[in-house]
Amino acid sequence: MPAPSLRVSLPRSLCAGSLSLLCWAAVTMFWGFVLLLLLTPPTLRAETPEEESENVTELVVETVEKPDSCTETADMGDTIHLHYTGRLEDGRIIDSSLSRDPLVVELGKKQVIPGLEKSLVGMCVGEKRKMVIPPHMAYGKRGYPPSIPGDAVLQFETEVMALFKPTPWQTLVNDIFPLLCIGLVPTLLGLIGYHLYAKAKSPAVSKRKQKEEKRNKAKKK
Repeated sequence: MPAPSLRVSLPRSLCAGSLSLLCWAAVTMFWGFVLLLLLTPPTLRAETPEEESENVTELVVETVEKPDSCTETADMGDTIHLHYTGRLEDGRIIDSSLSRDPLVVELGKKQVIPGLEKSLVGMCVGEKRKMVIPPHMAYGKRGYPPSIPGDAVLQFETEVMALFKPTPWQTLVNDIFPLLCIGLVPTLLGLIGYHLYAKAKSPAVSKRKQKEEKRNKAKKK
């Protein structure tokens, strides 16, 4: 089947005169270029890993498996035991707890990267989740050499094996005592300042006068 041809009709007055041949050649080249642009499919440039990482800017959490009974969920201050597997975007495993004991994490203590800690809130025992963590909620621009490069997007698979709520004593130590210390420190500093101020304002007594007072007291006895 013959290829379709493009036929362009122009007014004779447009290319009349001694330069008609050059004029028609220029017009033909112009419309040939236009036809080439119309028939050439657009090329799509593949994104580099760095560009793919820049596209991930928010934490993505997906629940893979959840038990039928979920009466207690993890919250800040709770202690959880979990198994996890961490990967880079290309699938390389950076760390996994499956070959050892579960990781023990006290939520709110910044014991793991922010994205992982945030994604663990609300989980219950037996629940499995997948997380995609952007760089600013993981190891940032510096990464964690040599296993984690800078600006790396991390993927985690987690399963909560055990969940423990804080005891009243732990709540007292973790929540009440810090508040008491914050309130007592200014009071203590105020008392010290008042003592130093009172001492500075009191009249100075010379050592000679102190000795005389001691002698007078001794004579009276």
